[in-house]
Amino acid sequence: MSNLPYKIPDSRSWIKNWPPGVPFSINYPIIPLYELLRNSARKYPDKTAIVFYSSEISYQELDNMTNAFASVLYRIGVRKGDRVALYLPNIPQFVISFYGALKAGAIVTTISPLREGAELGYELLDSGAETIIALDILFESIRDILKTSKVINTIVTNISDYFPLLRRILAPLRGIKPKKFSNTHNFSELILNNKEKPPAINIDPINDTAIIQYTGGTTGKPKGAMLTHYNLVVNAIQVDRWARGWGFSKKNRERILPSTLCVIPFFHIYGLTVALNHGVFTGSKLILMPRFDVKEVLKTIKKYRPSEFPAIPGFYSALLDHHDVDKFDYKFFQHCISGASSLPEDVFQRFKNITGEDIIEGYGLTEAGPVVLCNPVDSSFRKAGSVGFPYPDTDSRIVDLETGEFELSPREEGELEVRGPQVMKGYWNKRKETENVFHNGWLRTGDIAFMDEKGYFYIVDRKIDTIIRSGFRVVPIEVEKTLLSHPSVLEAAVVGIPDPYRCTTDVKAFVVLKKDEKNSVTESELIRFCQERLDGFKVPGIIEFREDLPKNSIGKVWRRVLREESTQMMANM
Repeated sequence: MSNLPYKIPDSRSWIKNWPPGVPFSINYPIIPLYELLRNSARKYPDKTAIVFYSSEISYQELDNMTNAFASVLYRIGVRKGDRVALYLPNIPQFVISFYGALKAGAIVTTISPLREGAELGYELLDSGAETIIALDILFESIRDILKTSKVINTIVTNISDYFPLLRRILAPLRGIKPKKFSNTHNFSELILNNKEKPPAINIDPINDTAIIQYTGGTTGKPKGAMLTHYNLVVNAIQVDRWARGWGFSKKNRERILPSTLCVIPFFHIYGLTVALNHGVFTGSKLILMPRFDVKEVLKTIKKYRPSEFPAIPGFYSALLDHHDVDKFDYKFFQHCISGASSLPEDVFQRFKNITGEDIIEGYGLTEAGPVVLCNPVDSSFRKAGSVGFPYPDTDSRIVDLETGEFELSPREEGELEVRGPQVMKGYWNKRKETENVFHNGWLRTGDIAFMDEKGYFYIVDRKIDTIIRSGFRVVPIEVEKTLLSHPSVLEAAVVGIPDPYRCTTDVKAFVVLKKDEKNSVTESELIRFCQERLDGFKVPGIIEFREDLPKNSIGKVWRRVLREESTQMMANM
């Protein structure tokens, strides 16, 4: 299938409600992804590109560093199409490695530093990565895994390498000491000692893969989505045009000095596109934070006054629950973005009440680079519960769940399918899975959704998570929202488990209670609470209380893990 833009049919409902200032279609440059950095270095050579614990790197310096790293990779044997794995949090070395590897013609695969053991080994082996860049504190734990992979080049780095001078001097006193390992390269030494020019690599942006981004594995083994240079350039520009068209036509704000708080991890496709690539495209100051700590985030917001804040619902909720959240103004915010999971309406309202700013909720998936739908920046156009309209050049539709052949009418629930220039070219080394996920040129998202009469889309749940109980369809999110409305419940997840006695599927809920509410509510009380608010077939038959729920690296609950644990428990009974 071609991922070049095509004309969206005029019959699409959202066309009639399209905002002034946002183009229906965009003339995207056909360039390698790293040209976004080169262009910003030419436009803003002295402007700060990266802030990391008060240490600053300009756009020209960053471009030079990535050139140096590209030539280093070439010198140690990396060639076009080779895979380079980044096993790093949000630190300057990630940015340098990412664009440097692309300049060397390599394909990047990013791996969460929280991933280890079999999951890490699988992604390294499946991608065929021969080079890995990792934090030294993680290297010892992955040494044995590397022996079973194809990795031949290991580059280690210390988190303090790009600290400001005083902090770097004090780092050893705080236990942040560089570790030396045999048969490895030192990141900083490689760049400092390099005097060569970057290799001249011919990149075909439309067809050449830039990254192999692994899905979260919510439906089984992770699959590597192959996203091209063009896919990622397109999505970064779509993010920008959407924000600029909606927000600045109404708020009349200048974008002279944009800055992005980058706490959403770059190793996830959401952070990679919306924070890193989009930030570099706009010449934004990237304020890097290697992990989310609510106190540190609030201090950083107060100090640097970022204009852009891409985050997940859990980050916003944690900020709102902190006692210092209302101690300073937030007028510098221009775009507060939420993605990766559904944004609770009460979080949106509380944030607006405290900060005076809206949270813009979007929807995406790894296979689409990731963003395909987004709510209006101007909240007067927003609809509660909706993830908004398709992006420019992006078409979306709802098809029947049984065959996928029939496009449904407004308000009818079915599977969401999308197409656009940001959609991947397929899964790495998985032809059958690629054939299954594409349907007549459309990408099957696996999400159940509906569209209203004005073209706003609403995500209902994951298709694979839908529970069929005695012939009736149960949507886990509906049950979870009911449980979350109970004053004692902090978190909830619902899955379907086998019910051998009735030859059907039972509904099981996993519940985390608020700290002060533990032992204050029983399973039977919560079941009665649900019975008063839900149809009988939707009420959980079993409720299990837990201290926490298994989540991926950006806080999305892994229902698959809960389902497998419950099934295994029943098998052992």
